[in-house]
Amino acid sequence: MNASGFTTLRISEDQDRIHVRLHRPEVRNAIDAAMVAELHTVCAYLETTPKILILSGTAADPGTGAMAIFASGADIAQLRERRRDDALAGINSSLFDRIAKLPMPVIAALDGFALGGGAELAYAADFRIGTAGLRMGNPETGLGIMAAAGATWRLHELVGEPLAKEILLAGRILTGDECLSAGLITELIEPGNLLDAAHGLADRIARQDPLAVRVTKAVVHGPREIHPLIDNLAQGMLFESAAKFERMQRFLDRKKHQ
Repeated sequence: MNASGFTTLRISEDQDRIHVRLHRPEVRNAIDAAMVAELHTVCAYLETTPKILILSGTAADPGTGAMAIFASGADIAQLRERRRDDALAGINSSLFDRIAKLPMPVIAALDGFALGGGAELAYAADFRIGTAGLRMGNPETGLGIMAAAGATWRLHELVGEPLAKEILLAGRILTGDECLSAGLITELIEPGNLLDAAHGLADRIARQDPLAVRVTKAVVHGPREIHPLIDNLAQGMLFESAAKFERMQRFLDRKKHQ
């Protein structure tokens, strides 16, 4: 995709994936209107050109002492000026919902602060991996607002009601180890290996049949009441795909020669 005009994101693209790095280090990658607009542009591209999405933040810089940061939250200077109509427009929630519904999986590689809107962006991903230095949570109630971009329901689904309430109502910030114990991330990685691990996970996804991955993701996100009907319909479509016959024949051929 053409990201030459982007100011808040750094983009790298391969045949089967796109890596988007949040890049507003001067404000700890706070999510502002420009970043929201640029992420919508990324979504529009991935909706028509399905690829795996890797989201990451700014890496630590030993030379300057700068900390690693995924996203410290929404830009408070902009957030302070928003009013009722801005909330009803769902500025962040509509973006994060769009990211969650992308055709191919989304991987969030998390280090440093992932707070407020930054945490909610991560909750929208299909996979989250992180470092011991990760600090994740939703301190919105301390600012007189609520986490309204997915945390009130996604976090409940991810970690269960008791811990979700402690994060949302009491402002608890989880460490990387606590995120792993709670299942909020699936793997704890050394900071220098974080992106390699994200690409390794993307490699494993890319080895699967892309159509099967897309259909499975869509079915997984479907509401409970549509199962098992939607499963059967989706499987019926996949049973007719060329990839199904080719991949199963390769499996049988390998087994025959073992």
